[in-house]
Amino acid sequence: MEGTMDDTGGTNRLERRKARTRAALVSAAQVFIAQGRLNVPILEITQAADVGMGSFYNHFSSREQLLQVAVGEVLDRLGGALDELTADIDDPAHVFAQSFRLVGRVHRREPTASKVLLAEGLVYAGSDRGVAARARRDIEIGMRAGRFRVRDVELALVIVSGAALRLGQLLHEQTNRDDAAAVDQVTEDLLRMLGLGAEEAHDISRRALPEI
Repeated sequence: MEGTMDDTGGTNRLERRKARTRAALVSAAQVFIAQGRLNVPILEITQAADVGMGSFYNHFSSREQLLQVAVGEVLDRLGGALDELTADIDDPAHVFAQSFRLVGRVHRREPTASKVLLAEGLVYAGSDRGVAARARRDIEIGMRAGRFRVRDVELALVIVSGAALRLGQLLHEQTNRDDAAAVDQVTEDLLRMLGLGAEEAHDISRRALPEI
């Protein structure tokens, strides 16, 4: 019995150590992506993560695989947070607005994650993961519910994605700009573009937000 407990404890410690190593590599990769350094050598990644070169290949077969995972984890983490923080909202227009406003606030509060999204945003704009996929879903639900009047979902998503990416860049460039006010104004404008009236768009885009 004691031997079994010791073996289990050793296995758990090994798994925790492996998880920490993987997380350190992913975190380091996200920093390099945020800096625009997509061709950084693997050695530099492992040095930044403070792990051995051999440890890299215990988790990833190539730098490209690591970078893909690093972006995917940001998309999945943010997407999961949006799902959780809009789960109790019935109005699809409110869901869309709250998600857009929460993502907009990430740019200042989590700058590394923000810059990963901005660096790879166009690549993942048509993905079934992350923010863009949820925007598409919310627009389509809003159309079926009669809340949005959109002739072409793809073109609407082009406008929404373009606004989201440029807004993020602007908030990094203009550090003195009030990010909440800017995000809420863009949200209001997008809601009007999607078919809501001016008064309702203003109201929805100024409602209290949960913490992300």
